[in-house]
Amino acid sequence: MFDSNGDPKPHYRKFYDLIQQYSEEELREKHVTAQLSFLRQGITFTVYNEESGSTERTMPFDFVPIIIPPEEWETIEKGMVQRVEALNLFLEDIYNSQKILEEGIVPRHLVENNPYYYAKQVKGISVPLNNHIFLAGVDLIRDENGKYHVLEDNLRNPSGMSYVYQNRYVMRQVYPELFGRHVIETLEHQLSYLHEAVLDHGPAVEGRKPFAVLLTPGTYNSAYYDHVFLAQQMGMQLVEGRDLLVKNDVVYMKSTRGLKQVDIIYRRIDDDFLDPEAFREDSALGVTGLMRAYRAGNVAILNGVGNGVADDKAIYAYVPEMIRYYLNEEPIIANVKTYMLDREDERAYVLDHLEELVVKNVGASGGYDMLIGPHASKELIEEFRQKIIESPHQYIAQPTLKLSRAPAYQGEEFYPCHVDLRVFVMRGKESHVLPGGLSRVALKKGSLVVNSSQGGGGKDTWVFKQERRDG
Repeated sequence: MFDSNGDPKPHYRKFYDLIQQYSEEELREKHVTAQLSFLRQGITFTVYNEESGSTERTMPFDFVPIIIPPEEWETIEKGMVQRVEALNLFLEDIYNSQKILEEGIVPRHLVENNPYYYAKQVKGISVPLNNHIFLAGVDLIRDENGKYHVLEDNLRNPSGMSYVYQNRYVMRQVYPELFGRHVIETLEHQLSYLHEAVLDHGPAVEGRKPFAVLLTPGTYNSAYYDHVFLAQQMGMQLVEGRDLLVKNDVVYMKSTRGLKQVDIIYRRIDDDFLDPEAFREDSALGVTGLMRAYRAGNVAILNGVGNGVADDKAIYAYVPEMIRYYLNEEPIIANVKTYMLDREDERAYVLDHLEELVVKNVGASGGYDMLIGPHASKELIEEFRQKIIESPHQYIAQPTLKLSRAPAYQGEEFYPCHVDLRVFVMRGKESHVLPGGLSRVALKKGSLVVNSSQGGGGKDTWVFKQERRDG
């Protein structure tokens, strides 16, 4: 919000002036009202804990928005479309001709030894539009100089789009006066782009529109609210595995009127549980024979099966090379520098500097199995030293960037917090980027972890169109 002199930046000036007018009591009241709004609407996620099992929580909400000027957003938008296009070409390549592996641009072992590389199940399948990535969630951070970097790619089942809408809804309900003086990109009609992208993957069926369903693992899934919201907003049927069946390699939905053919499945079930015939035999969540129908070209599955190989944290390091290789372009938004720990020289450097670095398990997410060196105890640093020595290929390391921070209002005071931004890219026949995205904030003072399961919260994200003239 502020420049190095402590003055509000131009795009934050009106917002800053407005909040000066609130009394402490008004701020407290509004903060409580906002949290209650989430609770009343049942907007929760599930946190799993080894000691206490699972608990339902609302995502803490912070009313100070992240504001992005239009020219800055234009760069983000172009960078996200470029990156996801290259990642899609990579997936199409490794499940078919494998040119990038043959030419040694990406090490073959990183793909073929990856637990999310499903060559047997996916290789040679003709994917609708050659598009494996229907929805991507790319996480961005800013350094102290305001430069954006990609932190990670989410290409399997990126969640959180519903929170973008609920953050905006609560903001408009509790702080309507803030919107009167700003003109921001609206979220209305954005989900029609998502629905259009879903239907773009359907076969051309004479005499009827393609029929699409959203497949959920059910009410106990941590992102169930997300599934319900998206199905409702897109007017799609929300189904569980038991609602579908496969006959003669065609998928049908059971209904009171009999069976209805399903052309497209937007699935929110992980690959391993999709089809007990092709993956885990003990899965009660999936649909037996689904992969046969997929291979026969009778159903589209979104996102594509086997996408996890491309959002792996070790593959992440090679995305800039993918952009150069497939698109013959320089990356618009850079990666965070990444040390590959199966390389002896890089591993030696990291083992000598663990207290300065961030170490991540390449297969983990949500802030789990992660070391933040500057904040870690000696015992934890030693524990990670052993993990790296025993399984170097399982970890990567990155410098602890001095991240930019944004003000948050929690517990009756303003204080600076680290934030990141998940940008959603929707892809059908065309690519479309949701304006703004999900700003996640590390609400624990001094924390670098923004994940909701680790105490993080959400903020509304405003992309400016233009300033209104006063009067």
